Amino acid sequence: MIFLKSKEEIEILKESGKILSSILKTLKKKALVGVNLLELEDLSRKMTKELGARPSFLGYKPDGADRPYPAALCLSLNEVIVHGVPKNYQLKSGDILKIDMGVVYEGMYTDSAVTVGIGEVSSVAKKLMNSTKKALDEAIKMVKIGRHIGDIGCVVEKRADKDGFEVIKNLTGHGVGYEVHEDPVILNFGRKNTGPEIKEGMVLAIEPMFSISSDQIVQNQDESYSSADGSLTAQFEHTIAVTKNKIIVLTE
Repeated sequence: MIFLKSKEEIEILKESGKILSSILKTLKKKALVGVNLLELEDLSRKMTKELGARPSFLGYKPDGADRPYPAALCLSLNEVIVHGVPKNYQLKSGDILKIDMGVVYEGMYTDSAVTVGIGEVSSVAKKLMNSTKKALDEAIKMVKIGRHIGDIGCVVEKRADKDGFEVIKNLTGHGVGYEVHEDPVILNFGRKNTGPEIKEGMVLAIEPMFSISSDQIVQNQDESYSSADGSLTAQFEHTIAVTKNKIIVLTE
């Protein structure tokens, strides 16, 4: 079931999104050669507490997981696309780091992610990151009341095809607001005019995920997911709210 949020709830979500945006911007600046992933995890927890929120991923047990997630951040390196658990690892030049986080503020959830190139990254890695970010921007621009969820996936897939990358098929965006994951499921591929109609009050986490050469995933021992062929991956995500007059990017 898709839950529509009230104007009052969207006002709280704006604050939740501002907190999350502030944390991610700081983490992005701190993600440099030589920095340990555990330092980023510690900083995220400290900032979240100081800003009056709490991490929504910490202790969350998604469907199909064997155990609750043990961290505030998902820090996914190189071929790992999502759910990378922070570990004792110092970032190296050439790494591609996905930083994915959710927060809860006054009971309302937001979710966002960025991909950061560490030091000197390859030209294909830069192109991959730019393409994935462009897919997110284009998807957000096309969201309007009366259109359909399938339109989002259609736009994302077209960008991947145009730039010569693969859409990760088994990982999706989702509704958000009352919980970490809600309906609707937002595929990163599909056809226009399919899926649920976009309505006022929807709050959506749109998250394109591309890889260089595989649309399939494999699960790792820590329950993270990597591209099936080990090629580099990128992920960008924003939480948006559909209101009567405009689309609000809550985590911008």
